[in-house]
Amino acid sequence: MNSILGLGKYLFAVPFAVFGIMHLMNADAMAGMAPFGGAIVVYITGLALIAAAVSIIIGKYDKLGTALLGVFMLLTALLVHAKGLANAADAGASAASMGGLLKDLMLAGASWLYAANLSKDNSVIG
Repeated sequence: MNSILGLGKYLFAVPFAVFGIMHLMNADAMAGMAPFGGAIVVYITGLALIAAAVSIIIGKYDKLGTALLGVFMLLTALLVHAKGLANAADAGASAASMGGLLKDLMLAGASWLYAANLSKDNSVIG
């Protein structure tokens, strides 16, 4: 059972790395969704997602990484999806924005739970 539970760390971290790579590969297409505009914000967030995933996988600075990842996910929920929810003209777009909002709130909570209970490296924030 512990071996299955040990997979949780990877199932949590790897999708963030993939999202980070997708940010880097599709920065121009995603720039319109970025608050404060521009592809540079998308590149920075992509690198941040990859850095968080690496810190989780190797267990170095994972408490700091997951705490900041939670902040990022909360900001994404509020600045990207809540804005999309307010601007949604049809029910389909509104449902997609609500789904994104709830997903990102859930990931923020999971990131903070990881930081509080599972992180190994307390060297930066104890």
